Amino acid sequence: MTPEKLTGWQGILRLKYAKDNNSTKLIETYSQTPLKIQRSFYPEGKEICHNVILHTGGGIVGGDRLLQEIHLQPQTQAVITTASASKIYRSSGKQAKQTINIQVNSDAFCEYLPRETIVFNGAIYRQDLYVELSENATWLGWEITRFGRTARGEQFTEGEWRSCTEIWQNEKPLWIDRQWLPANAEILTSPHGLAGQAVVGSLAWVGHSVSEEMLKEIRQLWNPQDTLGEAGVTQLLSGLLCRYRGNTTQEVINWFTNVWQYIRQNHQGRVITQPRVWKI
Repeated sequence: MTPEKLTGWQGILRLKYAKDNNSTKLIETYSQTPLKIQRSFYPEGKEICHNVILHTGGGIVGGDRLLQEIHLQPQTQAVITTASASKIYRSSGKQAKQTINIQVNSDAFCEYLPRETIVFNGAIYRQDLYVELSENATWLGWEITRFGRTARGEQFTEGEWRSCTEIWQNEKPLWIDRQWLPANAEILTSPHGLAGQAVVGSLAWVGHSVSEEMLKEIRQLWNPQDTLGEAGVTQLLSGLLCRYRGNTTQEVINWFTNVWQYIRQNHQGRVITQPRVWKI
C-alpha cells in the first residue's frame, strides 16, 4: 500500500526543563515551523518558569501534524500556555492532528494551560495528550473548546472533533478521557451533547490525593446564580476533574483560573500569577 502523502505543516516543539540553583530553567529547545517558544519569564520568582507557545501559521488546517514533547526534570515547575486561541479551519477532508507528550519527573509540577481552541464549521480535528508522571509528580491542565464561530452565527454542523487524554504513573492509568463530537444539528441540541451551548471545558489535577473537604470548597467556587453555564467537580483516582458546558469562553477561563488559584494555595501555599500574555 502506498503511504499517504504528507501535506500541511509538520510542526515540532521539544522543551526540557531542569533545576539549577533553586531555579527552573528551560535548558533545551527545538522547534520546527509553525511552532515556536517565547523566551522564559519569571513573574513568580525563579522557582517557576513561564513559557508561551506560538503558532506562527495563524491556524491549523486539514493535513497538519503538530507534535509537542515536554520534559520536566526532578523538582522543576513550569507554567506553559499559548499566545492566543487556536483556530481549527474548515477541512477539505483531511484530519488535522496535534499530539502532546509530557513527562513529569519526581517532585516536579507541570501546569499546562493553553488558551481556548475554536473549531470552525467543517473542521476535522484530533488531539492526543499523553502525560507520564513519576512518583510525587503532579500535573494540572485544561482544555477549552468552542464549536463554531458563534459571534458570526456559525454552528458546528459539519466535521468532527476528537480529544483523548491519558495520565499514567508507574505504568498504571490515573485518568483516561476520550471525547468525540461528530458535527450535526442533533448533537448540538441534545442534552447528551452540547445542549444548545457552544463551549466545553475540562480541567484535571492529577498526582495528588483530594479530600472531600477540598472537593466541597472547589464546588463552592462555582456560583450558578452568577453564571450562565453548567459545571461539575469529580474526584479522580489521584486528583480531581472539573467540567464546564456553556456559551462564554471568559466564564470558563475565570472559573478554571479560580480553581487553579485554590489548588496552588492548598498544594504549595502560594498564589498564582496569570501569564501576562492573557492580558494583551
